[in-house]
Amino acid sequence: MAASVAEAGPDRQSGAGSGAGRGRGSWVRALLFTTTALVAGATGVAGTLLHQRLTGPDTSAVDAQAAGLAQDLRDDLTAGFYSPGQTFGGRFTEGTLVAQAEEHGGVLLSAGADQGRSGGNVHTAEVMLGLVPPGTDTVAVNAYPVRCYRYTFGFGAHSVDRSTMTCPDTRTDGKPGSLVAQLGELLARQPTGPFAYRQLATGGYAHTPQGATDFLKDKRMVATGDTVSEISGEAAGADVYILALRINGACHYLRMDSSSDASRMIPLWAAPVDEQETCTVKQAVAAATPYGIDPAKAG
Repeated sequence: MAASVAEAGPDRQSGAGSGAGRGRGSWVRALLFTTTALVAGATGVAGTLLHQRLTGPDTSAVDAQAAGLAQDLRDDLTAGFYSPGQTFGGRFTEGTLVAQAEEHGGVLLSAGADQGRSGGNVHTAEVMLGLVPPGTDTVAVNAYPVRCYRYTFGFGAHSVDRSTMTCPDTRTDGKPGSLVAQLGELLARQPTGPFAYRQLATGGYAHTPQGATDFLKDKRMVATGDTVSEISGEAAGADVYILALRINGACHYLRMDSSSDASRMIPLWAAPVDEQETCTVKQAVAAATPYGIDPAKAG
């Protein structure tokens, strides 16, 4: 195309001036060819970007939330010697992971621990983010996809690692339909009390199902319209009582702790997605085990 454009120009001459004409013509042809190539190249890049945008959603917003969640976890694991007011290695329960996942627009799919090479536990938390867009701005659906991430961590902030993973594609209850829709319903059934998923002391309340109900209502962890049902609990030490219960049909765990440092941990949280159907007190006890080490108790 560049050659035919150059040949159609007025620079073609005959006679004595033909040499100069050919020189100018060659220069013009080279310039037009170069310009055309650059335009074509730019168009190709733009076309590629447009193709990527149309065929693959922009994940930058949800990836940023995933990075923010990783940093929050690192902050929780910061050693107390370097972070005044915090305990060495962090001290929190699964409730903190749930609260952080929700703060960043998602839910905790599962949590677990395996024995690491050094002898300590390596904890794993799998989350689905992208259910709630960041901030208050409207975000196009195709620009904010649902994505899943796996976090692993051990002892200390340096141990946190994040990677993407394939999201589950079936509902946890075995019913037909979308898992994303199911989790959207789960978020909609969360407690509506103003202090749900906050750090709060549980001291002063009986370690019984009735004491747990009184605590939830008195501390406004649940609102008048919330339904609390299927409460079961058991002692997990001299000062700790763990319960599994349903709030608006969604499984939750409650950790009632009479110790002096209990107010630094979140007492109520939604059970991970893979435990929503079973919702047993045994699962609640495992979920309520604190991460990290308390130097005062470790000696």
